[in-house]
Amino acid sequence: MGVVADAALAGGGSTLGVIPAFMVEKELAHPGSTEMIQVDSMHTRKALMAERADGFVALPGGFGTLDELFEILTWAQLHLHGKPIGLLNVAGYFDPLLAWVRHAEAEGFVRSGHLSLFVVADTAEELLDKMRAHRAPDGDWSAKVAFARG
Repeated sequence: MGVVADAALAGGGSTLGVIPAFMVEKELAHPGSTEMIQVDSMHTRKALMAERADGFVALPGGFGTLDELFEILTWAQLHLHGKPIGLLNVAGYFDPLLAWVRHAEAEGFVRSGHLSLFVVADTAEELLDKMRAHRAPDGDWSAKVAFARG
């Protein structure tokens, strides 16, 4: 995430960091963030990021990425938000995960309509276009927020 923050800042953008105190103590906070919010736990971190975000993008990553991705997908499935969720599928990184999701759907563990909770693209430009066009499936969205069109 530091590389992404560096690129945003270098391009004149701003960044928001939300980090638990134990990660600050390990010097994992980005020193150049426009805004840095220190919280008490990972749970508080994820809830605050979900509240402040207009949408969510998963980049290639590890367990933390998958944890956050599936939590936000679950919240969308439960109609806790209607914000767009995107996978940036760099060099096919998420292909095995997408195959597993389709397998889970075929086995009846994921409803077919829930595959529309996220969009996938190979480039950032295509992903942002898809996210801007994405509309949450019909339902009782208690925290529906439109994705920024800028």
